[in-house]
Amino acid sequence: MTAPVRFPRFFVTSPSPCPYLPGKTERKVFTELKGPNADELNDALGRIGFRRSQTVAYRPSCIDCSACISVRVAAAEFAPSATQRKNLKRNSDLVVTACKPWSTPEQFELLQRYLAARHPGGGMATMDEMDFADMVEHTPVSTFVIEYREPGIDGQPGKLVGACLTDRQGDGLSMIYSFYEPDHAERQGLGNFIILDHIFHAARIGLPYVYLGYWVEGSARMQYKVRYRPLERLGREGWERFDPDEQARAIDRAATARGADRRIADDTGKDGLAAAQAQYRHI
Repeated sequence: MTAPVRFPRFFVTSPSPCPYLPGKTERKVFTELKGPNADELNDALGRIGFRRSQTVAYRPSCIDCSACISVRVAAAEFAPSATQRKNLKRNSDLVVTACKPWSTPEQFELLQRYLAARHPGGGMATMDEMDFADMVEHTPVSTFVIEYREPGIDGQPGKLVGACLTDRQGDGLSMIYSFYEPDHAERQGLGNFIILDHIFHAARIGLPYVYLGYWVEGSARMQYKVRYRPLERLGREGWERFDPDEQARAIDRAATARGADRRIADDTGKDGLAAAQAQYRHI
């Protein structure tokens, strides 16, 4: 006789300031991932909008807001835009390696450069090497660190320019956290390239989806996720495909927000840009 499967216990956090929308508060519901069925539980929760952080699966459970929307790319149907094709060509020489979830000093140094440039003062800015090791190594599910390196010389590994902590779920790849060289003059769009690589890899190995986490309308730093088509979002009736016209308008809004960030940088310089983007620093 097999032992009964125990239903997970769920908990709710106390309200705290929302990292995405100014003036809002957030609350999360979460449960622990552990035991021999952790992969199966993570798969099931991922399909209803949960995300993993170390040994915890969580999702927003805000009382008066539903702005955080889970999104995933339909990998087999994905067709890159002209801009995405240029990105793929520009970075096609990168060497991609799926590594066991074991942190390295090289990864941590890259993360520090990324956080200092893209999220100064954010929630992860004070992360030390031990914290990073916990983020990478404390996983009860099938997890990899996908490394992106420039071509090596004389048989030596090339420079690490990008990495992504990725879970392999039953129906797709879940991108937990990615980071990359923030000021590489010859490799613009590394963050987008990492997503594109995950989409094509999922299609090659027969996984239907790439989970991108939460899309938040009105949060400029989250708008990049709508650029990948076809995109599905999780609603009250389950997963549904973005209407093409609606997604096109969302992409236009994302481009406008990105242009505004660039104009701020031109007008105020780095210090002014950091101050103007303070409301997004936790994203």
